[in-house]
Amino acid sequence: MNEKQINPFELDDEYVIYSLINKEFLPEEYHELEYKSGKDGFPKEIWKTYSAFANTNSGIIIIGIKEKRGVFLVEGLTDEQISNYKKHFWDSCNNPNTVSVNLLSNEDIKVIETNSKKLLVIRVPFAHRTKRPVFLTRNPFGNTYKRNYEGDYRCTDDEVRRMLAEGGTELKRDNLLLENFTIDDLDPVSIRQFRQLFSSTRPGHPWLALEDKDLLKKLGAYRIDRKTGQEGITLAGLLMFGKGDSIREQDALPDYFPDFRERLSIDEKVRWTDRIYPDGTWESNLLQFYLKVLPKLSSTLPKPFRLDKDERVDETPAHIALREAFVNALVHTDYSLSGNIIIELDTEQFVFSNPGTLLVSLEQYYAGGVSECRNPALQQMFMLIGRAEKAGSGVDKIMSGWQDSHWRKPFLVLENKPDKVKLTLPMFSVLPKQVLNELNTIYGDVSHFSPDELTALSFCLIEGSISNHRLQYVLNMHSSDITKMLKKLCVGDYLEAENYGRWTTYKIKHKVASSGGNLASSGGKVATSSGKVASSGGKVASSGGNLATSSGNLATSGGKVASSGGNLATSGEKVASSGGKVASSGGNLASSGGNLASLTELPKRISIAKMEDIIMRICKDNYVKKEEIATLLNRSENYIRNEILPKMIKEKKIEKKYPYTHNHPEQAYKTTEEYAEKL
Repeated sequence: MNEKQINPFELDDEYVIYSLINKEFLPEEYHELEYKSGKDGFPKEIWKTYSAFANTNSGIIIIGIKEKRGVFLVEGLTDEQISNYKKHFWDSCNNPNTVSVNLLSNEDIKVIETNSKKLLVIRVPFAHRTKRPVFLTRNPFGNTYKRNYEGDYRCTDDEVRRMLAEGGTELKRDNLLLENFTIDDLDPVSIRQFRQLFSSTRPGHPWLALEDKDLLKKLGAYRIDRKTGQEGITLAGLLMFGKGDSIREQDALPDYFPDFRERLSIDEKVRWTDRIYPDGTWESNLLQFYLKVLPKLSSTLPKPFRLDKDERVDETPAHIALREAFVNALVHTDYSLSGNIIIELDTEQFVFSNPGTLLVSLEQYYAGGVSECRNPALQQMFMLIGRAEKAGSGVDKIMSGWQDSHWRKPFLVLENKPDKVKLTLPMFSVLPKQVLNELNTIYGDVSHFSPDELTALSFCLIEGSISNHRLQYVLNMHSSDITKMLKKLCVGDYLEAENYGRWTTYKIKHKVASSGGNLASSGGKVATSSGKVASSGGKVASSGGNLATSSGNLATSGGKVASSGGNLATSGEKVASSGGKVASSGGNLASSGGNLASLTELPKRISIAKMEDIIMRICKDNYVKKEEIATLLNRSENYIRNEILPKMIKEKKIEKKYPYTHNHPEQAYKTTEEYAEKL
């Protein structure tokens, strides 16, 4: 058999595979792919992947392709192998000594053919919470797997216990009766405010005539156990109406800490422009947190004057979406976990982060209409005061409300270790005018791009990189068509790919032309006016010698290299650029000690300590972007971002320009004062 080595981007095989999978399975959303060889027998490791996909968010296993470091080898399978593997799979899948549950039907296994080679494709769905954890052998502990960016990993015993706890037929965690807690642990002001909100939303409701204790029973905040006769407040009641000190008692929720963080200043020295958290000045239950924070969030949205039946309406679909996202975070939090509910607001986005896992698949989440609420009593309380939508419609309100404002589509990220759900609502247009202007600067006229191509390029520019997965929540395209479009943009030198394979990412390929490998200005001289050089991801390189300035700095002004006295030279060679321009998007690149050497000639093998020392020198005086650091070190951006920078941040050798924003498009790094003094 002739084995063909393929790169999923340079050739069409990967696109063909995606297309065939879409044709057979027609997935509505993204399915992660896992490749197994199968050449020398049925791949035993398949069951770990089966467990991981079932416990995380579904996926597709393809047998007949060998993957190594992002390079694919299409080996194919014989008809005899396919027949044997199918039988082996079904026998094992229905054997509890192999795996705990069979989630598949006959329609989930297909044979596809590409270039006359047959592949066996298995679709593993996301297991319903009542069937999780999906584990190997008969013991879930030590044999349960989940998926992260690095592949399959073994779950901890705590993760397994949480899945087992969530596997009950009904989720009534917030209905838990708290021993030794009484109505005295509730804040009477919060109960009174709830009554007022309830009355204004549903005037005349019969529950409004009840005494406090009876009303709390109706709400699920207080209950009597019929079996034991024990009565008292519930977890939901304590969370919604409790006194702050009572909520954080050791027998209740000692790690409870709702946190609102506002950062609207562009001054990097200003950590927060406002923050609301349990500081002892207010009763920090969920109702009070909601009433304090929602006005802060809503005030950032435009309120156009609108009349409805002669009454002024200040609430837009975006306000409804924002409120629903906020309430969703509160009612879906797993309050048994350590970690905080964090609501973040900056100039570009809202981020709602809460501990826990998603109880439905991502496909079900985005499709809407399916509700699995971790805290149903809390959800009912917010619904009664008109602060939450009916079950299953909340996500629809979020998506449609944001679309109504022509903002980029909200997206959900699932994190693990610890488990966390993070919803981001971007506050800028899919195609902002300034982004289009910058694309025109990089590529010239962009009118020849299709709308989908422009959207992909805009996302790359705004977020720093893009992936097929990310674009599926932005474009109305199947993953195979997105792959084809991205390939076209790479072939045209508009994008460049990194990490070939399942986790391929793409970034803007800046077209900075060179002459003989040297960047040159029209006069061979480049001087500084502010001691800074900024780049927007483009590569600034010399063909060998050291890059130095007489004043020790490179500077740009408005994207053009400005001159005010200094000369830029490389070992006697003229530094040239085509057009004499260096693009700018805010990053600052400064020298340390007067001379900055070109690092593109660094050897491939260099100690981590040496690399960290070089980075600290690069970032000593100014914030520098990760792509600039990667360019200077002649290393991949992913390697610098994933392997080097996190370690240096943890060791407090460098600091972020935007420390509390996970994926800021202008993120940059600077050496901390402690280490800068040592250089």
